Amino acid sequence: MSGDAHQDNSEGAAETHHGGHGEGHDHGHGHSPHLAHHFDSLDQQFEAGKLGMWLFLATEVLLFGGLFVFYTVYKANHPDLFEWGSQFLDKRWGATNTMVLLFSSLTMAMAVREAQLGRKNRILFYLAVTFVCGLGFMGIKYLEYSKKFHEGLFPGKSFSYATVDAAEQERARIERESLDSLIPPKAPEANPKEIEPIAKTQAKGPALPPTGLAVNMGKDEMKAKLKEESNYPSNSDELYIAPYHVPTVPRPENAHVFFSIYFCLTGLHGIHVLIGMAVMVWLMWLVMKNKIGKEFFTPVDLGGLYWHLVDLIWIYLFPLLYLVE
Repeated sequence: MSGDAHQDNSEGAAETHHGGHGEGHDHGHGHSPHLAHHFDSLDQQFEAGKLGMWLFLATEVLLFGGLFVFYTVYKANHPDLFEWGSQFLDKRWGATNTMVLLFSSLTMAMAVREAQLGRKNRILFYLAVTFVCGLGFMGIKYLEYSKKFHEGLFPGKSFSYATVDAAEQERARIERESLDSLIPPKAPEANPKEIEPIAKTQAKGPALPPTGLAVNMGKDEMKAKLKEESNYPSNSDELYIAPYHVPTVPRPENAHVFFSIYFCLTGLHGIHVLIGMAVMVWLMWLVMKNKIGKEFFTPVDLGGLYWHLVDLIWIYLFPLLYLVE
């Protein structure tokens, strides 16, 4: 009988111990509302999330890496195509976008730091600034795209710049030659010792016209002067000002391919920027709902990794497309 009692007590103790462990385990999982049930701790959850994000970014690198290889092979076989097409890309806008994204990387890093410290208002501020930088980047791309579409620089079969290319290129060449002829050549610097004896014996002649005459002339004067040039079209009623982007090299036959590559690379990158901006809005919503703080900042950290990759890709795109020589 005592044996049976001992057995009952042992079973009760075992049952009590098991239940206590279960309650402790459940309490450990329920201690933080941010901890998923299949993780033992927030640290484990953070490391798993970060590993998953790095794997995702690796697939992004493979995607853009393939496009970069295509770019490299095509440029090696058709350098004239890229020399011609790059003259339509405004380096000033490209450089501005580069600076905007570099600054956004800084603000994103600051947002991650403030999330680790649990400073709600500062997290919102830096995320908002990062979002505005992305908005500015897309605004500049809109201006660039609009200008190219207006000029008929479409990708693929829709490319229609050939209808105006020959005439604009010829008139731009004529104007450059005419304007160059208006600027007197710079006189070579003479030795002062050789000039001094001559100056004493000869009378002072009329002053030479200033250099950069074409720059100092007004539009009407320049127009009249250009009309006097034999190589300038006599039937032109208005002074033709060649746009800065008119190429100085002949248009290659496959000119549309460059803009197919351009819109493919920059368009795909632009989609990633838009996704990143949506992530910023989602992160700001989480912060305002107090779902991100010092204890749990994983979404901000992972969002920062994604945004840094978007910036890094543009750092490669800018010289490859805009700085081609």
